[in-house]
This record gives sequence, C-alpha cells and structure tokens, in this order.
Amino acid sequence: MGESGLVRLKAIERVYRTGRVEVRALRGVDLEVARGEFVAIMGPSGSGKSTLMNILGCLDQPTAGNYHLDGQDVARMRKGELARIRNRILGFVFQAFHLLPRTSAQENVELPLLYRDEELSWKDIHSRARAALEKVGLGERLDHTPNELSGGQKQRVAIARALVTEPRVLLADEPTGNLDSRTTLEIIDLIQGLHRQGLTILMVTHEPDIARYAQRTITLRDGLMASDVRHTPLDARQALDDWTEARQDMTPTEVVAP
Repeated sequence: MGESGLVRLKAIERVYRTGRVEVRALRGVDLEVARGEFVAIMGPSGSGKSTLMNILGCLDQPTAGNYHLDGQDVARMRKGELARIRNRILGFVFQAFHLLPRTSAQENVELPLLYRDEELSWKDIHSRARAALEKVGLGERLDHTPNELSGGQKQRVAIARALVTEPRVLLADEPTGNLDSRTTLEIIDLIQGLHRQGLTILMVTHEPDIARYAQRTITLRDGLMASDVRHTPLDARQALDDWTEARQDMTPTEVVAP
C-alpha cells in the first residue's frame, strides 16, 4: 500500500462469537484512503459496513489484520489510546444527531474539548465552539437548545461538534438519513465544502444518489469489498439550485403534498 494513505486497512477480519455461534462480519478487507479523499461506503443490511465504520472510528478492533491511521498502528491499541485517537484525529457525525437535549448548541459543541488531554482555558473552549458553529452557518444559534432547532440545524450542530477538535478524518454515518430532500442537499453541500477545504471524509449511506456526491464509492457485500469505483462527484450546490428552481416552477397544487 502507498505511503500517502491516511487510512490503511490490510486483510481486516472481524469475527463475533456467541457461545458456539460464529459470525464473520468482515472477511479480509483491504482499503486505502488518501488524505483529502471523500469516500462513500455502501452495502445492504448485513454487508459489514457498520462493522467497518466502527473499526475505522476506533470504536471496535479487528479480530485479524492491520489498521494504520495517520501513520499509527491502531489495531492493537488499548482503550485509553484509542480514546485519544478518537478525540484528536477523528470527528463523528451520526444519523440521530446525539445532541444533549437541554444543552445549548454551543455547549454541545464544547463537549469534545472537555475531554482533551491538553489544558484549554474556558475562553479557548468557548471561542473554538463559536468558530465551529459559525463555520456551519449557525453563528446566530449559539444559545438555542436542540428542541428549538430544525433537523438540518441539529445536524449542523453535530457537524460543528465533530469539527471543533480539528480532526483529520470526518466519519459520517447516514448523515442525511433523517432529513427531507432540500435539507439533505444543504448538508451534503456543507460536507462537500469541508472536503474542498482538505478534510478527509468517509460517509456510510444506503442511498446510491447520496453516494454520487463523493469521489469514490466502496460497496460491501457479505463482509467483502464487492466494488471500489471512482467517479466525478455530483455538485450538491447545483442540485440544490435545481431543486429550488423546480419547486418555484410548480403550481400550488403540485407543491402541496397529497
């Protein structure tokens, strides 16, 4: 595998055992992701994509194989070392947002900084959180709690929380799964903007249309890599403009849902 790979998996296997039952979730996956790539991971239920995402995110460890992340061999690290990697190198975005309901947007974004092993002043913590929220277009929603935000705004808070530690890799697990069509395009447009700024992005999705906004689509099947296709990504900003124009051209009866 090349030396430029930020993410490098070699012969990754993951076996789960319950009594005498053995389930081979991953059966020898090889994967290299270069710095600055935007990769979509697809596959049917039971294909191993969630297991792969957990290993990539240092939330689980492989039964066999090698995993190097940013030059570090993380496959055999202890829990404390993995926690440090998650806090410094990785950022996570989930379908369900996972925001604290009675906590403001700014306080939600500040949380990862409270677990850093470096000394940060409250001024630095507040400043970083505000900057992250401004980056995702929520600079005027700092004091709003999740129940005062739309689904798209909640996901923007979750993205800001992932960005506040300045990660090298963003892991997005079905980031548009709970969103309507317009908001989906807005979030994908935001993610593409982060990619253009140099962030490496790995995104799990079950929707082929969403995968087309990445540069590369990996498909898993039965714990194996079934395909690895590079393609020219669709432009979410253009798709959003086209969507808006199409709705403006509709008559009122066409716009109203049945």
